[in-house]
Amino acid sequence: MAFGKATKYWRLNPKHLRESEWDDAVRQASQEYAHRMHNLCCDNCHSHVAMALNLMKYDGSTSWNMVKLAFLILIYGKYVNFWAFVKTWLPFLIIVAVTVTLVVVFA
Repeated sequence: MAFGKATKYWRLNPKHLRESEWDDAVRQASQEYAHRMHNLCCDNCHSHVAMALNLMKYDGSTSWNMVKLAFLILIYGKYVNFWAFVKTWLPFLIIVAVTVTLVVVFA
């Protein structure tokens, strides 16, 4: 993966599609993204997964996109382990702590 191992996952309900649809959609999306460079903002792993979900018409929808998927993973996702949680939030918390400290010291 371009940005490291996954830290969060969202287990989908297999009852929302047929197994053959899943396999075909994942294969097609992976073939498409095999030739694309992932980047942070526009075309990333969320876009890759959204394409697969659209192809399989997961939950009867073809309107999956990276923003919707990221939001749903934020709400319904589970961390793979404790260190994945730390890896996700520690940099943010350090930046907030440094910013608050600087504001308090120089205010």
